[in-house]
Amino acid sequence: MTQQEKQLKQIHEKLQQLLKQYQSLQKENSKLKDEIKEFKTHHDHHAEELDRLRQRTQILQSAKTEMSGEEKKAFEKRLHNYIKEIDRCIALLNE
Repeated sequence: MTQQEKQLKQIHEKLQQLLKQYQSLQKENSKLKDEIKEFKTHHDHHAEELDRLRQRTQILQSAKTEMSGEEKKAFEKRLHNYIKEIDRCIALLNE
């Protein structure tokens, strides 16, 4: 085997190693992308739950304190909007 053939064989072997490594990295990248999607889904769910809890806390705090007429109207308006949103969600679920 000549020197050129040996070099060509080494280059071919290195190329095969690189291709295997590239495929492995592609699989890992795909797996990591799936994990990111899953984490984003969990994050969005937790953010929604946090928002709902903040709204409940705000409502409970408002109910505990004495409200002026203006505050009471704002509270009733907010409560009315929540009820409308709940009705809309129920209607969407029933479709």
